[in-house]
Amino acid sequence: MSALPEGMAVRAEREGGVLVLTMDYPARRNALAVPLRERMFSVLEEAEGDRSVRAVVVTGAGGTFCSGGDLSGMDVRDVLVGRERLRRAYRLIRLLAAGSKPVVASVEGWCVGAGLSLACACDTIVAAEDARFMAGFGKVGLMADLGLVHTLPARVGVGRAKGILFFHKQLSAAEAERIGLVDELAPAGRALVVALERARFLAEQAPGPMALTKAMMAAGLDAALEAERQFQTDLFLSADHAEGKAAFLAKRAPVFGGE
Repeated sequence: MSALPEGMAVRAEREGGVLVLTMDYPARRNALAVPLRERMFSVLEEAEGDRSVRAVVVTGAGGTFCSGGDLSGMDVRDVLVGRERLRRAYRLIRLLAAGSKPVVASVEGWCVGAGLSLACACDTIVAAEDARFMAGFGKVGLMADLGLVHTLPARVGVGRAKGILFFHKQLSAAEAERIGLVDELAPAGRALVVALERARFLAEQAPGPMALTKAMMAAGLDAALEAERQFQTDLFLSADHAEGKAAFLAKRAPVFGGE
C-alpha cells in the first residue's frame, strides 16, 4: 500500500475476530478524502479473504465519525474524471454493504454527508447519545452520493429520507434512533465499546448465512450507484456546485442560479 499523506491515517486493529477500522484525519475532522477511502477499501478487501476476520467496526478518531467529503480535494474538471472518482469510491460502499463481513458503524460526534453515506452502508449503526447526523449535500450543489439515496430510505422510509436530504435536517442521536437511522444508542464516549459488543456477537454467528443475507439485502444497490454516477458527474460540472463549493470554503450562504 502507498503511504497516506501526512496527517491522515486509517488504523486497522484486531480485537479477536473483529477488525476495527479507525479514520484519523484531524485537520478535516475525518473527512472522507480520496486517499483515506482508498486505504479503507484496501484494508477491507484484504479482510474479505481472511477467514479469521468475522466482523468489522468502522469508527472515527477524535470524537467525530466523519465530517463528509473533503471539498478541498474535490476538483472534477471533466466527465471522465468525475465518473472515475465515483467508480473508485463505490468499491468501498459495495464492500461495506454487500461484502461477506457484517459491519458495525460506531458514531461519536458529527456524521455528515459522505460520513452519513458511509454509516448507512454498514449493517448496524451504534451512536453516542450526543452524536449528530446530517446529509447537507444540497448545500454544495450536489445530490447525495455513495449510495445514500438507496440506503437511507431503506432505513427510514422515503418521506423521512426526503426530509433529511431536501431540508438539510440535523438529527440528534435520539431522533435518529426513533426513526430507525440508528440501531442502538450508547453513552457519550462509549459508542465504540457498545459497537464492539455488537461486533463480537456477530463474529460468533455462522458466516455463510450472514454473507448471503447481506447480498440479498443489497439488491438494487448496483443500479442505484450507476444512476448516481451519471447524475452526480453532471452536477460536479455545474455552476451551482462551483458556487456551493466556493460558499462553503468562504463560510457564506450560497446563491444558486439553477445552472
